[in-house]
Amino acid sequence: MTHDEDILRYDRLVETALRGVVKSSIEEVIEYHGDQGAMPGEHHFYITFLTDYPGVKIPDYLRERYPGEMTIVLQYQFSDLSVDDELLKVRLSFNNVPEMLEIPLASISIFADPSVNFALQFQPLGDAMEDADLALLDELDGSDGSDDDGPDDGGNGGGSSSKGISGEVISLDKFRKK
Repeated sequence: MTHDEDILRYDRLVETALRGVVKSSIEEVIEYHGDQGAMPGEHHFYITFLTDYPGVKIPDYLRERYPGEMTIVLQYQFSDLSVDDELLKVRLSFNNVPEMLEIPLASISIFADPSVNFALQFQPLGDAMEDADLALLDELDGSDGSDDDGPDDGGNGGGSSSKGISGEVISLDKFRKK
């Protein structure tokens, strides 16, 4: 890629803007419902993130149980929810043990709200992920972005992805230069 092509990386600009949707959604929940425990109406967020991404802070037993990727659900039982330009923090219970999670927004690979049939799929941001890592993620994804795979509706806490929600997942891979 020449220097001129590197200047206007529309794929990264669009992805960064869409990550702003994640941040704004969480900010609205905090603004209207506080940081304690419940989402408005039937809304609930599935947030899938890379557990080995730099800056992710989760207990070791969760990292061992969910190597590579983990999905959390924000619906009824959470606390200490906060978000800034770079980091999402939330306290969730795992086997009745409250744990604080710190999730860089750049580590989020899927954000979904099945109550309104909305989902976004991302590639990790930042220099921490090399092209080889992105190729591996593309291979693991195994899709062109048009499938209906989504996180399992297993309540709050972690879980791996499985069939469940319907809706269109928007993959930004088709906009990336190969």
